[in-house]
Amino acid sequence: MVQSVATYLTLSEERCLRALSLWWDGLPAPFVSRPVLGADVDVDVAVVGAGFTGLWTAYYLLRASPGLRVALLEKEVTGFGASGRNGGWCSALFPVPASRIARQHGADAARAMRRAMQGSVDEVGVAVTDDSIDCRFVKGGSIVAARNGAQVERAGADLAEARAFGLSENDLLWLSKAEAGEICGAAGVLGATYTPHCAVLDPARLVRGLAESVERRGGSIYERTRVEGIAPGDKSNRPRLRANGVSVRADFVVRAAEAWAPALTGDRRSLLPLYSLMIATEPLTEQFWAEAGLARRETFSDYRELVIYGQRTSDGRLAFGGRGAPYHFASSVRPSYDRAPRVHASLHRALVQLFPSLRDVSVTHAWGGPLGVPRDWFASVGLDRRSGVGWAGGYVGDGVSTSNLAGRTVTDLVLGRDTDLVHLPWVGHRSRKWGPEPLRWLEVNGALQAIKLVDHAEERWRASSAVAGYLERLLGS
Repeated sequence: MVQSVATYLTLSEERCLRALSLWWDGLPAPFVSRPVLGADVDVDVAVVGAGFTGLWTAYYLLRASPGLRVALLEKEVTGFGASGRNGGWCSALFPVPASRIARQHGADAARAMRRAMQGSVDEVGVAVTDDSIDCRFVKGGSIVAARNGAQVERAGADLAEARAFGLSENDLLWLSKAEAGEICGAAGVLGATYTPHCAVLDPARLVRGLAESVERRGGSIYERTRVEGIAPGDKSNRPRLRANGVSVRADFVVRAAEAWAPALTGDRRSLLPLYSLMIATEPLTEQFWAEAGLARRETFSDYRELVIYGQRTSDGRLAFGGRGAPYHFASSVRPSYDRAPRVHASLHRALVQLFPSLRDVSVTHAWGGPLGVPRDWFASVGLDRRSGVGWAGGYVGDGVSTSNLAGRTVTDLVLGRDTDLVHLPWVGHRSRKWGPEPLRWLEVNGALQAIKLVDHAEERWRASSAVAGYLERLLGS
């Protein structure tokens, strides 16, 4: 397929994209405007979504089989979703614990999944080096602080599970209060865990670089192209989809829409779009960094129930995010949900609690976006060869490296290669659907409020909460 001559977005369109996140705002101009699909096409592989999952899938398919006709269809612009707005953690985190994988698939499968996730962090680093993608990739590891008694218990459970599945101190290490302070000078830290299996990066630069790599290899990316639904194939017909009123036929169709999957016909209850929000400070002084640490750009978090996450950016800011935004009725996704002043204010308070000297520092960026959550929190990848339809996603916010693993796995499945990747326990996993409304709205928002109460109680009384275990079972986390 021949790509159209590059054109560029208008200044007003560019300003709208820069408002999506700190990362989009930092991209160098000009912004490429890719073609809109306006006629029927016939390809070998059609991918729905041009975020990390779709791009990594196309990247590895075209590396493995040059000349393959691969088309990515994106409703907005490349990297518009979570791929251009996330926290920039390229981690070995998988959204369900190894103990749960072991109960369903055996201990060997759980260990294999952990090794694959750890390897994916390094694979991203190799790929960006090989393709000269300047996404500010730095593998400094990750520190997770314990700041009260309940969090210390949670850290202990994390370490115990790691040891039970063969991970050594080279994979996950307990740090004393003093040792933790040498890495991260956050307030009130009693101890912490540290893993080397995490890197930071600029996600918008990565998604932009990946798109250019895919196009150099002959892949086609169509933007402003809304897929209405996927029609599975059968014995006599190849799968096809409708997009912008025209037809796309392919040998294989891969759904890589993540939080936008519920908008596809037949997928309304497969994934739940849950919003995660972020803030970023102005560039900070060397005096602040001398106290705060993170000298190797370690990512940081703590063991509270309501997830927080942060990184030291390449230009010396703190980019900090967390959950807490409400689930919106009927899985709706709207631009107005990207900003929630009360949640952003709560994130600022949490950041100041960790680093009190930031109290009067300016917050220059506030943004957000939805991530995809399966009912059992079990991310999955697969391909039904009878229908020709594949899928990958449900990362629950841990998608930067997991999407790379997904792209490599989908490539092996499409090409029929019998590799270790296609036997990992997440391959072919099917999560049960979310319940109908209004039960879905009540369940999810009720759980979010309960989690906030648990964290408040643990912080106030410095003790473990019996409610926390129930919530973890309810949410599958």
